Amino acid sequence: MSQEACVPRKPWELTFSAEPAEVAALRRIMRLHLGIWGLQHITHDAQLCMSELVSNVITHVGDGTPATLAVAMNGTYLRIEVHDPDTRALPTLRDVGSDSETGRGMALVGVIADHWGVQLQPERKVTWCELATEQAPALSVSQSPRLSRAQGLLDLYATDQPLRVAHVASDRLSSACAEAAAVDIVVDILYWLHAHGCDADEFLDRAQTHFEADANLRRSE
Repeated sequence: MSQEACVPRKPWELTFSAEPAEVAALRRIMRLHLGIWGLQHITHDAQLCMSELVSNVITHVGDGTPATLAVAMNGTYLRIEVHDPDTRALPTLRDVGSDSETGRGMALVGVIADHWGVQLQPERKVTWCELATEQAPALSVSQSPRLSRAQGLLDLYATDQPLRVAHVASDRLSSACAEAAAVDIVVDILYWLHAHGCDADEFLDRAQTHFEADANLRRSE
């Protein structure tokens, strides 16, 4: 049994006032706890996600809102929750376009976290995300026709963006470049749908439904 497996990871929570000045202190506390838990390798991602969850409360509920940070393990996932008293202001996905520590949009959480969501309760809202603490084995492109087709599209879009891949030594895209190319693919498809009078929201909902069904099927195999 590894030493990491023996580390007790008792859930903890902390009440705070949702203000920009509090974010740095919360990040330090997060780093301290994850260091004790032996999860240093996900500290940076956990701090970024927590910062955005808090920033979302500041922006959409109000500066100074009483809130609670709750952190626990959910199986092999680190679960981060931020509770606030406003059940009307729901988190929204915004563009990730800032270099600041906060305010970069829930899109950042969507990119970094393995799962995220919102729970509405009678007297509060819980915005949460989960980060994998164990490295999942990568699925080879050759094992999945979907991944093979996606890789072909990413390579095609990357060749149209030479500046993005100038620093890549091999013919493989870096994860950041691949992500940028994937965004371009989705944007182009949305433009095409709009030009042909299709409902983009319905398209995205259907795509997400198909993805979740396929992912659940693979997990059950």
